[in-house]
Amino acid sequence: MLDIAPPVRVDVDPLQPVQIDLGVCDALWRITPGGKADAMSAPHLPKVAGIDPAVPAPPHTAAPAPARPAPAAAPGAPHPPAPGTVIQDRLAGWVSDLTTLHELTERLARTAGLDASLQEILKAGAALVGARRALAVLEPADGLGPALTVGLGLGHAELGHIETIPRSATPYGRILDGLPDAEGGSEQLPEPGAAAGTGGYTAPVDPRYREVAARLGYAASYALPLATETAGRLGAAVWLYDEHAEPSERRRHLAGLYCRYATEHLARVLEVERARTRLATVSEELLPSRLPRVSGVRLAARHRTGPLGGGDWYDALPLPEGALGLAVGSVTGSGPSAVAAMGRLRASLRAYAVMEGEDPVAVLSDLELLLRLTEPARSATALFAYCEPARRKIILAGAGHTPPLLIGERRTEYVETSLSAPLGMLSCWEAPSVELDPAPGETVLLYTDGLLQRTGDPMDRAFARLHAAAASTPRSAREDPAALCDHILRTVLPGGRDAVDSDEDIVLLAARFD
Repeated sequence: MLDIAPPVRVDVDPLQPVQIDLGVCDALWRITPGGKADAMSAPHLPKVAGIDPAVPAPPHTAAPAPARPAPAAAPGAPHPPAPGTVIQDRLAGWVSDLTTLHELTERLARTAGLDASLQEILKAGAALVGARRALAVLEPADGLGPALTVGLGLGHAELGHIETIPRSATPYGRILDGLPDAEGGSEQLPEPGAAAGTGGYTAPVDPRYREVAARLGYAASYALPLATETAGRLGAAVWLYDEHAEPSERRRHLAGLYCRYATEHLARVLEVERARTRLATVSEELLPSRLPRVSGVRLAARHRTGPLGGGDWYDALPLPEGALGLAVGSVTGSGPSAVAAMGRLRASLRAYAVMEGEDPVAVLSDLELLLRLTEPARSATALFAYCEPARRKIILAGAGHTPPLLIGERRTEYVETSLSAPLGMLSCWEAPSVELDPAPGETVLLYTDGLLQRTGDPMDRAFARLHAAAASTPRSAREDPAALCDHILRTVLPGGRDAVDSDEDIVLLAARFD
């Protein structure tokens, strides 16, 4: 509570003491000074929240009016509240509202991703309007997506029931479709055979709406649009009441202020999500749309792009005389520049592989020279393998890349490759090639270090985890390179960690020799 010094003189409107329950914006408007500067002044202003105001009180140009004697109260009647107490209570309510909004918006600002942001909006709105369950529908008016429905206290089956209601009969549907009564508000579901008693809605409730509401056990709703003038219409939020109820005017005002801020936050998160989607699409388009079919070998690949867009890549291309070229690599950096560099590097390697693929060292040497001349500030790791499936023979060379993994029924081991520097690190790169003869039914797995780094373990433990995952592959999965890749991802990165946002890309390229 705020202490008002005794010598303060206050002129109070007789109607103001009963209007304690004002919203924040209305409150701030009401306390804006509209009269003379000496309407409320004191020789020494009191401290508020520990702050001693340094601005001196303005000098009086006229003597203050004499105090009017207060009328005597009737015997036995309760004493009216002192004007100072009324002001203190009102200020305390405003400070409480501002503090609540500040805490809720701070929590929302710490969320990342559309799903988490919508969940936080529903939780905060439920606390403001006094509801237990809610749902939010994200459907941007520009039609660029994404479309998303999130529930609070509602499972997937319950959300599915709600989605079976005709769109025009739902509060969020009217908001999203821009119908004339689409400003949101309270809606009380009527008793059977009665018309809807609504706040702003006059049409009877759809029979399917009544059926779903009875099944889910809610009797009233309060809807608000997620829209602002700058962000446009992004979606709508609906809070559900178990009984006939609606929020007070003060609660509605606070919820409206919060939703306007939440819409601006959603607009920023939405733009980030769209940028990530576009970058991931470009990255996928730069990689092979399909793997080639070469007699004697079966191929499978898995690629996971980080949210910032990374430079990990893979390639498989048929070469003359029934040969096959396999390559994986990683470009330093992230974002659009790394994706573009990855595309240029992959295209260059394909050209070198067609010309001199039988010599992997020569292919990587030419690639290193190109990288050093065209992008001297960037480095990359790469591994290229020249395969002859008919002879089950592989010649490979690596430049600072992780060693391949040979997986079979009788052995699971890393291929010993010589230690070499990444491309672009030395003035002249050179490393010897390695020859490998896989047995029938064995698979050669090429991968990038993003798979190891996403584990969060030191590199030696990450290598051990990958080896254990490959060795534990079931017999049925060993015969299918796609199933083998999926098994390794689930085992090395359990709990769906291969699909969560991470700065590290993942690339797996498996070749099973018949």
